[in-house]
Amino acid sequence: MKATPRRRRLSAQRRQALQLLASSQSGITETFLFAHGVTPHMLARLLSSGLATIQRGPIKSADGRVTITDAGRRAIEG
Repeated sequence: MKATPRRRRLSAQRRQALQLLASSQSGITETFLFAHGVTPHMLARLLSSGLATIQRGPIKSADGRVTITDAGRRAIEG
């Protein structure tokens, strides 16, 4: 018998980070997120859990644009 996956509650910080991402259609730079209290560890957790995705720019740019995924939108909806 297969176990159904459990939904984990979002912490207030993760929910706030996802709401910030949801407010921008074109994504937000990592630098902007870090300036607004998102830690590199938190960003890594959002990315690894599939709630956000990152697109790297040209090699000269160290910053990537982070966008919310459909799963991230569902997570903040309830």
